[in-house]
Amino acid sequence: MEDDVLTTLKILIIGESGVGKSSLLLRFTDDTFDPELAATIVYDVTRRDTFTKLDNWLNELETYCTRNDLIKMLVGNKIDKENRELDRNEGLKFARKHSMLFIEASAKTRDGVQCAFEELVEKIIQTPGLWESETQGRGVQLGRQDQAAGGSCGGYCSLV
Repeated sequence: MEDDVLTTLKILIIGESGVGKSSLLLRFTDDTFDPELAATIVYDVTRRDTFTKLDNWLNELETYCTRNDLIKMLVGNKIDKENRELDRNEGLKFARKHSMLFIEASAKTRDGVQCAFEELVEKIIQTPGLWESETQGRGVQLGRQDQAAGGSCGGYCSLV
């Protein structure tokens, strides 16, 4: 049996203030949600203005990133809120247009959070150029554990 080896992946979470970036990360890492958390590519599906600014964030990414094989995921957060200004199809259309993964989530209710990070990491693992050069010769191995049949990660669009 092969030894399990830990590696570190860098994940950049970008988006407008107040869309839930920190809440998503805290839900994933600590399984906690703090409704009083101060504001710290995520959009709040309840606010159209955060969605319309996604192009600006993508431009920033393209301007300052030195890689062209990035894995990008659009996360429509706060799907638990009533009176959404945006529907799932708008997010999906944007993600397809920009060759991004897409998932909707709620840091408050946990819906989609674990799946979003798992899908993102899985896609990174499937893109050897993102980690191969740094790990060659060091014996670091990346792999995935077998998931239980009928996993619940079906709410995304894998287009990268």
